[in-house]
Amino acid sequence: MWQDASRPDFSLERELELTKKIYVGNLSFAATEDQVRDLFSEFGDIQSLAMINDRDTGRFRGFAFVEMEDSAANAAIKALNGKEVDGRELNVNEARPKEERSGSGGGYRSGGSGGYRGGGNSGGGRRNDYNNRNDRSRNNW
Repeated sequence: MWQDASRPDFSLERELELTKKIYVGNLSFAATEDQVRDLFSEFGDIQSLAMINDRDTGRFRGFAFVEMEDSAANAAIKALNGKEVDGRELNVNEARPKEERSGSGGGYRSGGSGGYRGGGNSGGGRRNDYNNRNDRSRNNW
């Protein structure tokens, strides 16, 4: 194919820069960043490593994300998926994009009634009592 001589060919450089993000699941809750780094470093350079902690407690949640050059990532996935580490079988695969969360749904943080508020009739009783009074008890000004 004809190429403009004034424009450099970056296609090979782009291929070398391609990275892949790997999901590493079912890690021991006592796993450390150094342990995960040691597992993956034999397959190539690690661009990034994120150990995921619970936002409320700060405890490690048992999974991580590792970013590596594409071919190294593929080799690591092939070698480490299903491997037993600290008595747990690792789940290692290409990370998928985080799914969008909807504004409603389950979970203890969703809206709705219940809890200490007593359900859907909160606040209605006083108005009914007021409306049920006879006219003699009302102020007429």
